[in-house]
Amino acid sequence: MDPPSGTRPGVPTRLLRFDRVQRAAHWANAVLFGVLLLTAIPLHFPSVERVVGRHLLIETIHVWAGIAWPVPLLVSLVGPWGARMRRDVHRFNRWTRDELDWLWHFGDVELDKDKFNPAQKLNAVFIGGAIAVFLATGIVMKWFGLFPVSWRTGATFVHETLAYVVVAVVLGHIVIALTHRDALRSMVRGWVTVAWAQRHAPRWAREELAREGAGEQTAPSAHGAAGP
Repeated sequence: MDPPSGTRPGVPTRLLRFDRVQRAAHWANAVLFGVLLLTAIPLHFPSVERVVGRHLLIETIHVWAGIAWPVPLLVSLVGPWGARMRRDVHRFNRWTRDELDWLWHFGDVELDKDKFNPAQKLNAVFIGGAIAVFLATGIVMKWFGLFPVSWRTGATFVHETLAYVVVAVVLGHIVIALTHRDALRSMVRGWVTVAWAQRHAPRWAREELAREGAGEQTAPSAHGAAGP
């Protein structure tokens, strides 16, 4: 797909939003979540388990998928290939008073948006924390003999309750992604148009265009990180 036409020579028409490392981490994370969800259903609902059977196999898949869940994110953060991911994590941890005000008013106030709006930042922080909690409680539930009974009871309650919340959040995320095609494309091909960035993430667009002006390449073709 060719970039939009009609812009001045030397001015980028699209910006790299997510590089290959970020996209691979996102989709690997999504696949592992799908495996966890599908294996959790028969483990949690006896009526489904009676139909599916193979409890030990399903439990084993669920456990190891859970242990593997944080791995793509961790790999995407280390090494020179993780520069963009580390930069985005820094964005998730950086909140302005205006962003908190935007959240408080449910987005009903003007905001000079960064690469991610406050709701997206909150979602990322929540999912990251949920992965850590799932891993910790899952370890207690699997290797229960190593922990006190009170820990096992609490871990089971937290694990199962959090699962319902995460499923609801992820379903909401999917619905929103499907209704925002440009944002979804950026997680598939990596790039967004400059016009989209200036409309939906103006602060980030200014940063990227300034970086381009300083001689750093931001177009996907320059990084070799996006499809045609």
